[in-house]
Amino acid sequence: MKMRSAAFLLLLGACQAPAEQSAAARERPSGFPKADRPVARIVSSRWSTEESRDRLREADEVMNRAGIVPGMTVADIGAGEGYYTIRLAARVGKDGRVLAQDIVPEVRDALAERVNRERLDNVSVKLGEPADPKLPENSFDRIFMVHMYHEIGDPFAFLWHLRPALKPGGQVIVVDADRPTQNHGTPPALLRCELAAVGYRQLRIEPMPQAGGYFAAFEAHGERPAPDAIKSCRSQ
Repeated sequence: MKMRSAAFLLLLGACQAPAEQSAAARERPSGFPKADRPVARIVSSRWSTEESRDRLREADEVMNRAGIVPGMTVADIGAGEGYYTIRLAARVGKDGRVLAQDIVPEVRDALAERVNRERLDNVSVKLGEPADPKLPENSFDRIFMVHMYHEIGDPFAFLWHLRPALKPGGQVIVVDADRPTQNHGTPPALLRCELAAVGYRQLRIEPMPQAGGYFAAFEAHGERPAPDAIKSCRSQ
């Protein structure tokens, strides 16, 4: 047990953001357009209870649609309490990896404790920044953003920094509700426009009522544009 406790402390130490980095994260990134839409406040690390979500087979259905198989490397952005993190870890297996990321230090710490408690050796936990998820380049087969896209204050900077983390053929998976961003959802046309502005192509979008809205998959396409070449999208 002492060895696992030491490993847990090392995990937290590796993920800890310096104070000056946290201050810098609060500043708007330069060169990127401002989103022409409201931003939903982060009000909870939980979208719904895990039991009710499992009764609807939410995670299983999302992972099936995303094509998650053993051995994949997956990022769970805005992981919160770890509903998807835990289930992704089981699906990708011992030969796969899951990186769970959140921007709230207390939420990140609580998730790291859960990962340690449940002995998930294929999961690591990281603190990101509001405009930069801080993901390693060329690393992920899938990047999940479940019920959190509407909380991103600078989507163009965020998506621009996210893009290099995808492996060739990798996909960004978005699950959200079809309602205005201030009401904790993202209209599909607005989502498609914002991702297209940074060089992502929509592969498909499908209704998904058991996940509270829709499922959408995107891939990187063409060259990543320069920040000052990105055009904002009108709120829809």
